[in-house]
Amino acid sequence: MNAPQSRGPILSLLKGLWDAMNFTRRLILNVIFFGLVLLVLAALGTSKPQVMPVESRSTLVIAPEGALVEQYTVDPTSRALAQALGDKRGEEVQLRDLLTAINAAKDDKRIERVLLRVDRMRFSGYASIREVAQALADLRASGKQIVAFGESFDQAQYLLASQANEVYLDPMGGILLEGLGRYRQYYREGLQDKLGVEVHLFKVGEYKSAAEPYVLDAASPAAKEADLFWMNDVWQRYLADIAKPRKLDAAALGASIEQMPADIAAAQGDLAKYALNQKWVDGLKTQEEVEDLLAERGVADDSADGGFRQVSLDRYVASLNGALPDFGDKGHVAVVVAEGEIQGGEQPPGTVGGESTAALLRDARDDDSVKAVVLRVNSPGGEVYASEQIRREVVALKKAGKPVIVSMGDLAASGGYWISMNADRIYADPSTITGSIGIFGLLPNITQTLAKVGVHTDGVATTSIAGAFDITRPMSPQVAQVMQTVIEKGYRDFTGRVSEARKKPVADVDAVARGRVWTGAQAKERGLVDAFGGLQTALNDAAKRAKLGDKPGTYHVRYIERELTPLERWFGGFIGTSAGRAMIGHSDLARSLLAKAAPQAEQDLALFQRAVEDNGKGPQAKIFAYCFCRF
Repeated sequence: MNAPQSRGPILSLLKGLWDAMNFTRRLILNVIFFGLVLLVLAALGTSKPQVMPVESRSTLVIAPEGALVEQYTVDPTSRALAQALGDKRGEEVQLRDLLTAINAAKDDKRIERVLLRVDRMRFSGYASIREVAQALADLRASGKQIVAFGESFDQAQYLLASQANEVYLDPMGGILLEGLGRYRQYYREGLQDKLGVEVHLFKVGEYKSAAEPYVLDAASPAAKEADLFWMNDVWQRYLADIAKPRKLDAAALGASIEQMPADIAAAQGDLAKYALNQKWVDGLKTQEEVEDLLAERGVADDSADGGFRQVSLDRYVASLNGALPDFGDKGHVAVVVAEGEIQGGEQPPGTVGGESTAALLRDARDDDSVKAVVLRVNSPGGEVYASEQIRREVVALKKAGKPVIVSMGDLAASGGYWISMNADRIYADPSTITGSIGIFGLLPNITQTLAKVGVHTDGVATTSIAGAFDITRPMSPQVAQVMQTVIEKGYRDFTGRVSEARKKPVADVDAVARGRVWTGAQAKERGLVDAFGGLQTALNDAAKRAKLGDKPGTYHVRYIERELTPLERWFGGFIGTSAGRAMIGHSDLARSLLAKAAPQAEQDLALFQRAVEDNGKGPQAKIFAYCFCRF
């Protein structure tokens, strides 16, 4: 092997100088480059989109697309990305923004009328729709004209459209009112017969049907009885809500649905003509014809979309948020939103976290400027311990002298009721779905599943209980006894807490519990809800109890939510600029970051998956206060 040649001292000196000069050159260039990048990004990030003033005689265009939610379920960065890319699949509109705009338009002299386009919205229940419908009815009663238009309407969308002074439908569109149905998939055959998974269900109450799909092939008679009871209540109220503004008879409206096939045949299959014949709409017009009508009645503006002077929902809300009144330092009402399934630990918006939601309530308790709290609940429930964590914070707020008012949205059942029951007052819409007071436990067993592929479990233990909860071993009678005993104790805890919170005997609570689901109207009759009302009613009550005022506009409201990081604030501001939208709009990488919608069946099986998760503590049975009672 030849020894490496050594460089002479002069050559080594020259190479060292060259390396030093090269390093210095790269360092200076990099510093200059990154300095310029930071300056450009800072300039872009601090430039905010200007909110144009609302002109007189404007038409407020309420045409949101996507799901109506209590709280955005995606982070601001993803939402800004989606907006910049024009991706509407995950688009959402907050109920609070919609109500703010409609309520403000009543007394806003700049707003002459409203164009209502709700045919691209999605809804998860009827309580929130009725809250918006009531706001529209109040707007109409104030003298402001509402013109509704849609390419077609489903029955949830039509509930809102029917509140307008005039409803127009595209000649190629249609409306089908079909009633309410609730069907689920049942997995027993697939899990047990096909895969060999035995699912052991432990529950109290014949109406606690949330976990039935894992152990049955069809709904139990008790589940069908209970579901039909509350669904008929919601449906009759729906018919009345449409009949009143359309000047129809609710009973005749319901009967006409049974005659739908014959009536559509009489209209020769023309669904738009069918809707007109039923007096569900006032006329058949294209979008252009409706826009011409608004330009004729309002102020024509060739430079505006549709040719008439208008302000969009987003721009109107932004203008309202930029002109908030100063209420001084007397304090305010805080709102904490609990929307989605209740899970343990820290959870993002759209899911209720035992720790994260409890922390928001604790922030409200520790903040001296917060004088009262409204807990807005829209949840089917979830894990029992996470629900208890949140309930304890509600109790702690009351002990701190701060009133807590619960405002139920579309759904506040099972664990959703657990976190609500200790409030000073509970408001619900008559069509809210609540109750479902009960718990259940799931303990899957995959012994037969493993046997199908020739895998068996064996070993030794020092006691008969050690390893008994291992899902790869057959379930012993001792484990089943332990599980049922724990579930019964959990049910006693639930009903006992309701008894204490609602000041009702345990026997009376049990009579309306046992897992049974009720509408808000039925729950009020049974003492589970105090009064009817939406979010604004709850806010007024909270403010009055805190001596801040009792009417909108006399007190300040602040939503307590997870604070954005500096990067999120900067990124949201950057994308809000025209340069940001242009840059992101051409980024394939950004497009790949957008979330995809999951199929409905995944939601059903997610609960089953969590029942078998290890969580680092070994196999454990999970106990849930959950209600599969969405439409």
